[in-house]
Amino acid sequence: MDEIQINKHRKTQENKGRLLVKCPDKPGIVAVLSTFLYKHECNIIESSQYSSDPENGTFFIRIEYHGGQLAERAAQMESDFKEISLEHGMEYKFSYPAERIRSAIFVSRETHCLIELLWEWQNGDLDTDIVAVISNHETARPMVEALGIPYHYIPANKDIRKQVEEEQIRLMQQYDVDLLILARYMQILTPDFVAHFESRIINIHHSFLPAFIGAGPYERAYERGVKLIGATSHYVTNNLDEGPIIEQDVERVDHRDDVTELKKIGRKIERRVLARAVKWHLENRVIVEGNKTIVFH
Repeated sequence: MDEIQINKHRKTQENKGRLLVKCPDKPGIVAVLSTFLYKHECNIIESSQYSSDPENGTFFIRIEYHGGQLAERAAQMESDFKEISLEHGMEYKFSYPAERIRSAIFVSRETHCLIELLWEWQNGDLDTDIVAVISNHETARPMVEALGIPYHYIPANKDIRKQVEEEQIRLMQQYDVDLLILARYMQILTPDFVAHFESRIINIHHSFLPAFIGAGPYERAYERGVKLIGATSHYVTNNLDEGPIIEQDVERVDHRDDVTELKKIGRKIERRVLARAVKWHLENRVIVEGNKTIVFH
């Protein structure tokens, strides 16, 4: 999106807010939240909720709302909400679509997921500012720089991982990055790096997890003779490919499909799964609960 489009978009979003809440379930929570918004002269645009157990469970809700002069009133609203949150044991997050999230994309040699993200971003379907692309290969430089996005080539391998990650963290701080997207970045991240961006790193794994964790999943899927292949987008944790899952998808295959064909089909799945997961994160539709997620589509 160019600057004119971004400013126009911000104008349409400036009076919108979102509220994510997690709390012990009990009668009246929805009424409490809707009353709060009503008293602050806000209109509910969209509301989605889920209870893990109506009698003794956890309640989750996402509310999108509109209110006049919201930017000027947001701080007071958030301050007023603290008393309610303490009374009902709420974990919560306010967010505002007009405040665009700053994203960085990490990529290696394969660019299909990166291309999909850039297309969605250009089309206005990813509500973020892509502020940098970082890669351990030069492959993607032309397409990235053609869009005016800074491109940083940082060779990486296990022997220099500490130095590489120090430089990556420096860049993330320099660009004030909110979200890291691993678009087939084929390097393992250390616990120290992950700790800097808890629940803010989204990865695409070329397998329908928990099947075929780690490298070479298509080869192993072919050897196993699977009839479905898939892809999984998840938040990154210190356990390889075991973070909270945001989105998955599959396609049917059969004995006629060799490894090359499986990879071709898999790339299509990877692209759409990662794009959906990123979109939902940007729209504040995801609540992390332990090693699971609640996703309000």
